[in-house]
Amino acid sequence: MRVTSTRPGLLSRRVALAGIAAAPMVGLVGCSGSGLPPVPDVNASIYTLGPGDQIRIITFGEQQLTGEFRVDAAGEIALPLVGDVHAGGLTPKQLEASVAQALTRSKLYRNPSVSVEVIAYRPIFILGEVARPGQYPYQPAMTVVTAAAVAGGFTYRAVTNRFSIVRTSNKTPETTEGGAIRETLVQPGDVITVFERIF
Repeated sequence: MRVTSTRPGLLSRRVALAGIAAAPMVGLVGCSGSGLPPVPDVNASIYTLGPGDQIRIITFGEQQLTGEFRVDAAGEIALPLVGDVHAGGLTPKQLEASVAQALTRSKLYRNPSVSVEVIAYRPIFILGEVARPGQYPYQPAMTVVTAAAVAGGFTYRAVTNRFSIVRTSNKTPETTEGGAIRETLVQPGDVITVFERIF
C-alpha cells in the first residue's frame, strides 16, 4: 500500500495563489463605482438651487413681484424693478431673505414678505445599462435605484450595485465624478452611468 503526503511548502503556495486570485473579486464587490472615490453625501432635507430650476416667488401684496422665474446659467434670477438676484447655491429660505433684502435696498418696500418654492427641478440623466437611457425629471429624495426604475429598470447586462455619478456643484462651476451605490441620493442635474457587467 502506497501512502502519499502533501508537501507543506506546495500546499501553502497553492493557498497563497488562491488568495491572490480572489483578491480582485473582493475589491470589485466592495467598491462603489469602478475604483472612483465615493460621491459626496447630500442632505435630502436641504436643497440648494441651481441653473435650470424653476421657482415661484410670492411677494405678498405685490402682484407685479409675484411670478415664476428660472435660474439662469449664471445662477441668477431677473426680478422686475430690482434686477438680477443671485440664487445658485442658496436654499429657498435663503433666497427668500435675499429677495427681501434686495427689495428693501431698492427703497420700494419697507418690510416685504417673500415666499419661494421650487416648482420644477432641473432634470437628471441616466446612461448605460437601463431600458430607456435619457433625461428624466428629478424628484426629492430620489436614489440611484429609483432613478434606474424611472428609466425602465436595469438591463440583464447591468451591474446593479455600483454606479458612477457626474455632479456639478451649485456653488461652484466645478464638475466631479464619484462612485455610488443603490442607496446614494441623487441631486438634480446628476448624470448617472449604469455599468455593463463583464460575463
